[in-house]
Amino acid sequence: MGTITTTDGTEIFYKDWGSGQPLVFSHGWPLSADDWDTQLLFFLQHGYRVVAHDRRGHGRSTQTSDGHDMDHYADDLAALTEHLDLRDAVHIGHSTGGGEVVHYIARHGESRVAKAVLISAVPPIMVQTEANPGGLPKEVFDGLQEQVATNRSNFYRDLAANQFYGFNRPGREPSEAIIENWWRQGMMGGAKAHYDGIVAFSQTDFTEDLKKITVPTLVMHGDDDQVVPYADSAPLSAELLQNSTLKTYAGFPHGMPTTEAATINADLLEFLRS
Repeated sequence: MGTITTTDGTEIFYKDWGSGQPLVFSHGWPLSADDWDTQLLFFLQHGYRVVAHDRRGHGRSTQTSDGHDMDHYADDLAALTEHLDLRDAVHIGHSTGGGEVVHYIARHGESRVAKAVLISAVPPIMVQTEANPGGLPKEVFDGLQEQVATNRSNFYRDLAANQFYGFNRPGREPSEAIIENWWRQGMMGGAKAHYDGIVAFSQTDFTEDLKKITVPTLVMHGDDDQVVPYADSAPLSAELLQNSTLKTYAGFPHGMPTTEAATINADLLEFLRS
């Protein structure tokens, strides 16, 4: 574990374990590298080098007041890959992290990248626009920002206990440990970063970024995702990518890397070895 300092003075915390082909994990909003611990340990045991960082303003990275946009997220990821001299890397992003991965590859090129994986990811664009009529109304995201600004602790607890992991669905037993771990990670980060990050993940249009990517890309999404609705995300991204495989999971929630880790890890491993 260590830190790097970016050109604007932001300290980025990261974990770097093992050796072998590097797998680089980008986490979702408003979490941290800890959200990937199950994957990090699994792939470490399968002979991979695993790297995960806390996005600026999140987790143990600097709670900077600005730079909470996809350009900075992508540039921070590029700085990390260059600092660690990662080559032939597989970039894996969940939710907002999927947008970060897409923008990083499109913005910085594929010379260090072997493959990519988008899990429950926000591209092509979440917010409703004339060009994206199936998106969510901007008022939805304005409401999220209001909750972060006025009621962050309760909001994070409620989101983890309900839509994020699908614990609000009939027959699903909530896990208090998972809920508390989500809340813990969220509250470690900065309120300003999380507030601004809502605009970054909801309003960034990744359409042109997706078109530029040529490396093999696995798109994984649950059809019961209540945070990033399936129909307006994964199938559209898979269409725009030049070399994609779409894998749809019946009934899986947004937080499926945690609640459905055994399935997700096995499918990831198969893609890595293919």
